[in-house]
Amino acid sequence: MSHLSRAPDWADAFRSLYEFSYADLLKFVQRRTQTANAEDVVAEAFLVVWRRFSEAPADEKDARAWVFGIARNLMLNARRGEQRHQALGVRLAETTPNFYIDSHDDLVSSRIDLSRAWALLSEVHQEALGLAVFEDLAAPQAAKVLGISPVAFRLRLTRARRALRLLLHHLPRNASGIPAASPEKASTP
Repeated sequence: MSHLSRAPDWADAFRSLYEFSYADLLKFVQRRTQTANAEDVVAEAFLVVWRRFSEAPADEKDARAWVFGIARNLMLNARRGEQRHQALGVRLAETTPNFYIDSHDDLVSSRIDLSRAWALLSEVHQEALGLAVFEDLAAPQAAKVLGISPVAFRLRLTRARRALRLLLHHLPRNASGIPAASPEKASTP
């Protein structure tokens, strides 16, 4: 393989690196993630490579290792994102009100119900509830995070709360037979 600095222009140098690295990078990613996602990760890695190509090492072998590092970082970021998403569900379960729960079994059952309802919510609703409840952001700040107006965020949050309440009241009763949510809490937005 030729030295990357010998390529006549960036496009040729990128093409050379792509051809030199693609097959091995795909195998590298497939060994570390679900096969169905591997090509997406590789494509995203090469997008980053294109954007940062001026930082690529001149030697093809070093550049190949650099591309592997980019793909690895993308997979780690995705994994951290999944862990944050799962942790959000756990934190939601931990905030379950205990005023109607008499035993440990009831607490476990209510958390399971809440977890099931949370999983059925749309990502939009999860995001709105998460920003309001876990991140403790007021409507103006949460709206900035989402790039919408505070009024739109309040509306989204109201709909998310309503959707969660409906799911909690319409899911089959848990194993202990108690309702999935307290009737007193059902009337609050």
